[in-house]
Amino acid sequence: MMSLHPISILRLTGIIDGLSLIVLLFIAMPLKYMADIPLAVTIAGSLHGGIFVAYLLSIIYTQLRIQWNVTLSMLALLVAFIPFGNFAFDFYLKKRKSSFTVKPFRKSWIVYLIVFFTFIDLFTQLPVMSTFATSVGASATVAGFVVGIYSLTNTFGNILSGIFTDRYGAFRLLVVGLIATSFSLLLYNIVDNTTTLILVRFIHGFLGGLIVPAAFTLLANTTKDEKQGSQSAVTGSFVGIAAIIGPAYSGIMASRVSVPFVFTTVAIAGIILVILTVVFLKVTASTTAKKSDNVKEKFHFNKGIVQAYSGAFFLMFSQGALAYLLPLHVESLGYSSRLSGTLLSMFGIVAVLIFVLPTNRLFDKLQPVYSLIIGLASMGCSQILISQLTTSTTLYGALALYGVGFAFLFPAINTLLVQSTTPTIRGKAYGYFYAFFSLGVVVGSSGLGALSFSITGSFVFTGMLLIFLASIVLVSVIFAKVSSNIIKSA
Repeated sequence: MMSLHPISILRLTGIIDGLSLIVLLFIAMPLKYMADIPLAVTIAGSLHGGIFVAYLLSIIYTQLRIQWNVTLSMLALLVAFIPFGNFAFDFYLKKRKSSFTVKPFRKSWIVYLIVFFTFIDLFTQLPVMSTFATSVGASATVAGFVVGIYSLTNTFGNILSGIFTDRYGAFRLLVVGLIATSFSLLLYNIVDNTTTLILVRFIHGFLGGLIVPAAFTLLANTTKDEKQGSQSAVTGSFVGIAAIIGPAYSGIMASRVSVPFVFTTVAIAGIILVILTVVFLKVTASTTAKKSDNVKEKFHFNKGIVQAYSGAFFLMFSQGALAYLLPLHVESLGYSSRLSGTLLSMFGIVAVLIFVLPTNRLFDKLQPVYSLIIGLASMGCSQILISQLTTSTTLYGALALYGVGFAFLFPAINTLLVQSTTPTIRGKAYGYFYAFFSLGVVVGSSGLGALSFSITGSFVFTGMLLIFLASIVLVSVIFAKVSSNIIKSA
């Protein structure tokens, strides 16, 4: 597959995706509603979903290999939702194929795809899990527990992954994590009651936590020190794209087919990535592992690690608060729930643009502690602004500011962690790092719900907390500089 021209792969998967969409819309749907054969949609929808995942992966692969503007990748994704759109885009690609320059294949792109898979797994759950829980008999309270238990058990998976990554190497953990997570996603097909769903969520959360620390450790250990900032920005772009695509894909496909079908298609993507990982990463991973053989180092906290963990926790605390409060705020203003989704997409789009455009070079030049301060302060100001704004236009502006903050904060905390650790303990460091990520989500959503604040008060509290943390970091930086100057002058 990798020896083919990327445009050829994109054209092939695009045509197949276009044909499957036509079959679903113009053959299967009429059979369901006019001939009372619902099985037609089930079969055609399942096939189309799997094909769409393959097409999505080919878009990402083409973006990585071809010298073209990211807007063409966006267009390639858009036409997949328009009947006959793939065929029109195929005609364009056929004419322009020879004008595109193919870039060398980099093995790090496989790791980026693994990061994308992990977060697409997370974000596809958001719009459908609570309703899926109620559909199998869960009460509103139990449905909330079903949603939250994933992040809780994910924490333990993260910690275990970090320990085993240092002990056995990132490559083995990636393979085990991808296989195990794909298996856990398939388990949703057997869920028919609340007890089974809770058990599957427990298994899914724990096994899903094995992947991310290993992936980020491998990226950090194979990236030059001076490129850690921009590399983290590229990684963040895949997280942002997953945040944009995941909820939309699961919402559409769950309504057309079923929730287990959505998770099955994600599982298929995971199995494909297992094959790619074994084929392309084994040499790199084993070579990296040899460098740290027989070297033992005890993990300990230092200033940079504390800053990175604090930033990770409050980044996801803010995310959890936003996911919990924004729909309620939008509803209280009299807008439809659709606005909540597009507002959340706005912050993701802004962050991704900052990550993929030449602006990502800024993260190699700016010290990560300053990016941390800018990110926390921007996200804090955005939360406060959201609480005071009432029109959709101004809310979009506030969410764009939130996207700017996210774009500065995500690379900063990753770079701080890399600069404050050595390869021999980096797996464990990333394990704890993403455990703080998971805990932040839980505390941000459920913790604020337990407080007696109003919606406005919760936004203000979150915003002030982020700004206060940014102020503490700024004061510590100033104090360190003053102390250093005093020592030098003495």
